[in-house]
Amino acid sequence: MKFPQPLIKGTLIKRYKRFLADVRLSSGEVVTAHAANPGAMIGLTEVDSEVWLSPAQNPARKLRWSWELIKVGESLVGINTHHPNSIVAEAISNKLIPELIGYNRLRREVKYGESSRIDILLEKENGDKCFVEIKNVHLKRNKHAEFPDSVTARGTKHLKELSAMVALGHRATMFYLVQREDCTSFQIAGDIDPTYENAFNAARKSGVECFCYGCRLTTKSIYVDKKLQIIAEQ
Repeated sequence: MKFPQPLIKGTLIKRYKRFLADVRLSSGEVVTAHAANPGAMIGLTEVDSEVWLSPAQNPARKLRWSWELIKVGESLVGINTHHPNSIVAEAISNKLIPELIGYNRLRREVKYGESSRIDILLEKENGDKCFVEIKNVHLKRNKHAEFPDSVTARGTKHLKELSAMVALGHRATMFYLVQREDCTSFQIAGDIDPTYENAFNAARKSGVECFCYGCRLTTKSIYVDKKLQIIAEQ
């Protein structure tokens, strides 16, 4: 995924009300940016951090800027949760995800389960289906990428609905996309949301496939990179 316009560098002043961030641009101007991230963003809101913003595509939008990246140590981290579905869809179409090769049709936001929409539905000509739910990951602790960074009842619901698809004879996968390069593996943050951890373990036992990939990030683009090992009970 390439950013449609050059990103603008700034310095983080504060994040507040979950979806807002005040940023000082290199010019000295202070702007309020949309932070498209409902999570706690643990470790990603340090004052004076280097951040990168994208200009709004719609000139009529109330907030003219969107927060895209933050520099943590020597690494960039993507915080915009609107991007993972597009990043993964692009990677699947380019046959960069070996686990998801062999499908001739890709559809996004398809209704399924109990009033939900699957992020990606893959289909073969013979009618075989693969349901792909995507979760953005940006939390890092002790070299591990972790999810979630806050309690997520919605995420637990998705795991149960994927299990229901497996029970109906379909293939179902949970795809964790890590929008950072400085992690060596992935694990569930059970101390943050034990209910989600239990649902994750139950989903795997029911036949839901889970895998995790990291990203290659620059101020110009974000692409799926290497696969990360998932550390979890068997």
